[in-house]
Amino acid sequence: MGNPSHASDHAALQALGRRLARHRLNRNLTQAALAARAGVSTLTVQRVEKGHSSQATNLIRILRALGLLDNLDALVPEPPVSPIQQVWMRGRIRQRASSRSGTPEPPADWSWGDEP
Repeated sequence: MGNPSHASDHAALQALGRRLARHRLNRNLTQAALAARAGVSTLTVQRVEKGHSSQATNLIRILRALGLLDNLDALVPEPPVSPIQQVWMRGRIRQRASSRSGTPEPPADWSWGDEP
């Protein structure tokens, strides 16, 4: 996928779909067989493999059916609790973010630049 942080949403979804299709084919599963194992429709598997958006639950079911769910730890590792924040919060763990005074907010008309 090249540099994933610079990929558009569409490019990232297409790369994910291609990879899932390759995992499915390496296991010699049809889209219908994967759909049955995952508890989703064949159309859902087709859409995901084509790089279309899908519900997170469907993606998790497909990953589980392909034996790839444990790879989520590599995608989003468990973050450590900041020791400095624990000192500031007297041992408690932060539950929500706060807006700090002086932190600039982006202008209302600001965009990422990849919108159609």
